[in-house]
Amino acid sequence: MGSIVADLPYPFDPLSLVEIETAINIVKKAHGQVFFNVVSLQEPRKAEMTAWLANPETTPRPKRFADVVVIAPGGKVYDGLVDLAEAKITKWDLLDGEQPIITMEELQLVEHVVRKDPKVIEQCIISGVAPEDMHKVYCDPWTIGYDERFGNKVRLQQALMYYRPDIDNCQYQYPLDFCPIYDADKGEIIAIDIPKVRRPLSKAPPMDYHPAAVEARGGYRTDLKPINITQPEGVSFKLTGREIEWQNWKFHIGFNYREGIVLNNITFNDKGTVRPIFYRLSLAEMVVPYGNPEAPHHRKHALDQGEYGAGYMTNSLSLGCDCKGSIHYMDAEFPTRDGSLRTIKNAICIHEEDAGILFKHSDFRDDSVIVTRGRKLIIQQIFTAANYEYVVAWVFHQDGTIAPEIKLTGILNTYAMLEDEDTKGWGTQVYPGVNAHNHQHLFCLRIDANIDGPNNTVFVNDAVPSEAPVGSPENFYGNGFYNKRTKLVTEGEAMTDYNGATSRAWEIANTNKLNPYSKKPVSYKLVSREVPGLMPKEGSLVWKRAAFARHAVHVTKYRDDELWPAGKHVPQTSGEPSRGITEWIGDGTTSIDNTDIVLWHTFGVTHFPSPEDFPVMPAEPMMLLLRPRNFFAGNPVMDVPPSYASTPSQILAGKQCVLDATDKLSTLAFANGNGDSCCKSNGFNGTH
Repeated sequence: MGSIVADLPYPFDPLSLVEIETAINIVKKAHGQVFFNVVSLQEPRKAEMTAWLANPETTPRPKRFADVVVIAPGGKVYDGLVDLAEAKITKWDLLDGEQPIITMEELQLVEHVVRKDPKVIEQCIISGVAPEDMHKVYCDPWTIGYDERFGNKVRLQQALMYYRPDIDNCQYQYPLDFCPIYDADKGEIIAIDIPKVRRPLSKAPPMDYHPAAVEARGGYRTDLKPINITQPEGVSFKLTGREIEWQNWKFHIGFNYREGIVLNNITFNDKGTVRPIFYRLSLAEMVVPYGNPEAPHHRKHALDQGEYGAGYMTNSLSLGCDCKGSIHYMDAEFPTRDGSLRTIKNAICIHEEDAGILFKHSDFRDDSVIVTRGRKLIIQQIFTAANYEYVVAWVFHQDGTIAPEIKLTGILNTYAMLEDEDTKGWGTQVYPGVNAHNHQHLFCLRIDANIDGPNNTVFVNDAVPSEAPVGSPENFYGNGFYNKRTKLVTEGEAMTDYNGATSRAWEIANTNKLNPYSKKPVSYKLVSREVPGLMPKEGSLVWKRAAFARHAVHVTKYRDDELWPAGKHVPQTSGEPSRGITEWIGDGTTSIDNTDIVLWHTFGVTHFPSPEDFPVMPAEPMMLLLRPRNFFAGNPVMDVPPSYASTPSQILAGKQCVLDATDKLSTLAFANGNGDSCCKSNGFNGTH
């Protein structure tokens, strides 16, 4: 097997198709035919990588390793590493009672099996499906979560069952009331969970969202005029391989099977000084717990990234539909289960958008004004987890702010219900015969901090009133309030929750470097207001399996390979013991003060469905901010050309205004001392 180091990929780059194929061939040669669940880059060790980043000309380039997870005959799971340069396996561990991520091919097998299974056919007939209509029966295969009847040594999926009267109907309008259990090793159904109260197939007419159905109900709106986005001189960003430069930002765009987009080595050029901010950013895990306690619905709490993979489920994006404007795309390469190769075209889209007003001020005394419009850079992917779509965008602003944004759309997960059945508060009837259960979407953001260097400290910031009483010398009129900063010294102390009453935020600071004016540590502040607590109770199955969701923030000391807060192998974990972040924190005594740290933030939404969410859900956005605080010596975007500017002296002289029509400053003579007239007389209509 030949070496592939001559290609010299950037160390953060995902494995190429050649590298994936190389790793597969090495494993096949050593271990024969196996199923490949993972062949992905093992990211370089941080110490080795930071040394190379500091001096790439003389420091050895980090070696390329493939992280490989396979299932061998008999259901044996192996976790391995392949040294791609040396063409050899350096680790090959047999796992006991652990199940790797479920591939798309495994999910697709289940539907074919349920349609042919005699016991499933029997339950379909009881539900009201004719035997000859089994081709109209569909299922969403889910990991079983954890079921004490079966444990975790047998690889299982549960099939959430549906029916489509017509191939173009939305299946979620016609849920079936039973749940088959699929054994992946045997390739067959081994059990069926049947409710005590049977709910026959709904006979309601379909309400679909495809064009023919909309036209039949009266058609589309006709009052929409085109909006065109043009960049006649091209984009303002520059890509070198997978490294992007835009508006003082520079970073690497990676992608893997599990997290999807991964951003590395994020820096900002501050007037000639390149300042590190984050070593790595990713959406590391998520959990979607459903709120109906009746079996088997308690098993519905998908950890979508650890159990299926945001990369594996990512969409191939389309110009003008998923992304609009002047777009740059990146593909994603993965193995298939049998060791072949597959490419997801346009897995990532990169583009700029207008960001509205960046800053503005008008002086009421003399009508002088300056207004500057901003723009933003968006790195985006969309992945489909059965019924739901998740739009994940990493939004970079010119002022040093990073604003991760997630939009939820797609279709509600549904269950059958009787006419006028009492949902007991666990769900809502969104259409006749359709019960949409309460649920949450909780996402875990992994922030590997590097604020002006690797040694950082986290503070909790709370807005609080003065402790001094009204009438006291310190607070005589009672109006005093301040920012209370609490240092998080240990991993145990860092397990903190959101408090809307105090506008709580978390500050990642470099206490070794102070702002020249405020004399406060340079920092980035995590501003996040959509932070619901985990609804399932302490001790519940979800609470045990998704320990990262117990608190809004955890902070851990950096350690290589601590990437995924629910553990590396998530399917069918029991939560006893809890994997991932609870293992890493242990007794909580490890210091996180002035050292290399990772902040984990869980945020999201609690969703009580309504008919407006059905049959397809309007996108629901949520956003958080990573904002520079005391990081810069002043407003870092004063050098962004204004759209309009006039000074008091210009107003007084009545001579000139400064306009920007194409991001190039123009000095124009005033027509009559009025800025608006100046704009209009020179052919501008207010859209500068």
